[in-house]
Amino acid sequence: MKTSHRALLALLFDLFAPVFAWTAAFMLRFNFQWPDAYNGVVLAGLAVLLPTHALACRWAGLYRGLWIFASLPDLKRVLRAVAVSSLALLVFVALYRGELTAPRSTVVLYPLLLVAWMAGGRVLYRMFKEHRLYGGLVAQGKPVVVVGAGRAAAMLVRELERSPDWRVVGLVDDDRDKWGREILGRPVFGGIDELPRVIASEKARHVILAIPSAGADVRRRAADLAVQSGAHALTSPSLEDMMSGRVAISAIRPLEIYDLLGRDPVEIDSGHVGAMLAGKSVLVTGAGGSIGSELCRQLARFGVQRLLLLESSEFALYSLEQWFGENMPAVPVVALAGDVKDRERVDEVLSTWRPELVFHAAAYKHVPLMEQRNAWQAVRNNVLGTLCVAEAAQRHGVERFVLISTDKAVNPTNVMGATKRLAEMVCQSLQGRGNRTRFAMVRFGNVLGSTGSVIPKFQAQIARGGPVTVTHPEITRYFMSIPEAAQLVLQAASMGDGGEIFVLDMGEPVKIVDLARNMIRLSGFTEEEIRIEFSGLRPGEKLYEELLAHAETTLPTPHPKLRIARSRPVADAFLAAARAWIERPAPVADEEVVRVLAAWVPEYAPSDGRLPLR
Repeated sequence: MKTSHRALLALLFDLFAPVFAWTAAFMLRFNFQWPDAYNGVVLAGLAVLLPTHALACRWAGLYRGLWIFASLPDLKRVLRAVAVSSLALLVFVALYRGELTAPRSTVVLYPLLLVAWMAGGRVLYRMFKEHRLYGGLVAQGKPVVVVGAGRAAAMLVRELERSPDWRVVGLVDDDRDKWGREILGRPVFGGIDELPRVIASEKARHVILAIPSAGADVRRRAADLAVQSGAHALTSPSLEDMMSGRVAISAIRPLEIYDLLGRDPVEIDSGHVGAMLAGKSVLVTGAGGSIGSELCRQLARFGVQRLLLLESSEFALYSLEQWFGENMPAVPVVALAGDVKDRERVDEVLSTWRPELVFHAAAYKHVPLMEQRNAWQAVRNNVLGTLCVAEAAQRHGVERFVLISTDKAVNPTNVMGATKRLAEMVCQSLQGRGNRTRFAMVRFGNVLGSTGSVIPKFQAQIARGGPVTVTHPEITRYFMSIPEAAQLVLQAASMGDGGEIFVLDMGEPVKIVDLARNMIRLSGFTEEEIRIEFSGLRPGEKLYEELLAHAETTLPTPHPKLRIARSRPVADAFLAAARAWIERPAPVADEEVVRVLAAWVPEYAPSDGRLPLR
């Protein structure tokens, strides 16, 4: 292999190292002028050290890296080469039989001087090159304060120094041991509570959070202090991404509400889930929705044999099919247009493709929309649709049927919640009816960023200049990320023996008005600029959601974020009576829908008081 020009210069530099170290060791030993009698020892030593050192440098791999990126791995290579060269010196001193022998001090000084020449030269070269490339940028760019003073922050500061867009003026961190110290020449001013003072004194208008391991409460506190001080809050790439080089400094982005609502990462038993899914054909209904589409992406990770996408929206189905074609082309995907209420189409899909597992995510979920003028359609889609798919699953020998339910099915105050509870009861009634299909239901609350959820609505209102409308100052909701919900659905599906209602750990509820305030601040506005208006509770809406009905208890599962709800038993006569009602072809008035739902779901109490006291 032809040696490059730069590698040749590096080799010459390293070959001069033993000359420098050996002669300098004698000069230091004899106060910079050794006696002529030692000339023979010096020359004989060089005759041994030069070729040995050249071979040691080659063996240690010193010419693989670029000096401009000299770092700890390069120092380790230098030390390996020095160790071999020093060993050669010891052998030379032991075997040399000249008139005089080398002073013992030179044996100690030689490796020290060798390291100083070789490592020091590389460090000085890197400093010189970085100063030429980036030194002129130090006084340029927007002043920024970094929150955090750990490894992620140190790597971020190093990268920011090379950018003409940023100028780090200091750091803050709650670790008292770091206060008053410096990271790459930038001072650590104090704790996070000092952020407003630092922003004001350093005239910074941007704050970058570099605390990837901190909890959501710490990130929320830092973001609040930043925006209250008039600065824009940004977040850095994760430490793992920066260390691997997958993310450039351009990946610094504005802090979003999802970052402040962050929850601990979900860890599922991938082996158990994989054993359930690997090589299986899987059907997802409502595949184009927020939860359905994420379920499809998660399922594809586990090596399913075929993924069947059933969706009534043509555009949603097309978009999901295109996503898989671009991002996961190796996954066999079958896009199927169809309505879950269409018994013939559902039966055709299951008889043709023979899925072993069905995830039923198709549903009408918008509470106010289903409450008035659409109540019967909610019954047909949420209950009849579930019955059609569930019975087809039984007829065609599906192993597992998983119903995606909701926390609104607990003590429902609206039609949507009552119909989802009725869908749960349908699955409970079908469980164990002389077939092998195992039914499981999974309840969870709101998912961040889902279609029709509050966060996209607030974002649009802020973009228009406000106002941001919140229904009630005390209204709270549980929130979970879409990937987290989908992963826990898969975990629950792998656990069920049949008939269980799984409840996901949704964490702590969030006040919607606090959510609105944080989103306004993160967008760079104050509440004077974007005001909040209270519009009143909408039809069917309640102030807070529950995860368990009053009559229910829970049992633990092997997964800390999953519990099993024990609900009241379903009457034997329920399924036949429910089938006769939900299969009625004629439209049914809202009042009759509410009355019949209340008869079957005793815990249902409409928020508008449409039912008489019982």
